[in-house]
Amino acid sequence: MMNIAFRLLLTVNATSLLVIIFLVQKGYTLGYFFPDNSWLGQLSNAVSYLLYFLVPVFLTGLSILLSSLLGKDAFKKGTTDSIEHANNSFLPSYLGYFFVALSIENWETLCFVYGVLFIFTFLSQALYFNPLFLVFGYEFYNIRTNNGTAIFLISRHKYKKPDEIEISTACRINNYTFIERG
Repeated sequence: MMNIAFRLLLTVNATSLLVIIFLVQKGYTLGYFFPDNSWLGQLSNAVSYLLYFLVPVFLTGLSILLSSLLGKDAFKKGTTDSIEHANNSFLPSYLGYFFVALSIENWETLCFVYGVLFIFTFLSQALYFNPLFLVFGYEFYNIRTNNGTAIFLISRHKYKKPDEIEISTACRINNYTFIERG
């Protein structure tokens, strides 16, 4: 149950910037959502947009903290065949969310597009690429083990060679995705 809740949180983190880009592009400030609150209406647009951005940053930090509650695995030295830095390979796909958000015209379209994107991201069972992990100092790696299993690793360590990988505790997000918290 914890794993499903954690995956839902990661999916919200990974897809929430679509909504933020929509809100900024349409000029919706906090005053728009709370018209009866006079002090929110007096905030500058930039403050509203910064607060919007801080929500997924906070949720990403929360997901990092909660990852300690997930199942644990280990990667022993010498069990990794190859490692590839994955930061740059997923960023173009993620930037596609921004272009989609800029072309959305109304709330109904936003809800539909976000819902489809959310479902596909959640059900993909493969990757939970969230560029906000970069803000917290995490890197993304594609790893292939000796038995041919492809793994996506989220880690603060700067791995360069397969023989450097020795992880005593990696938290299992799903069968293909792990986060190393150390």
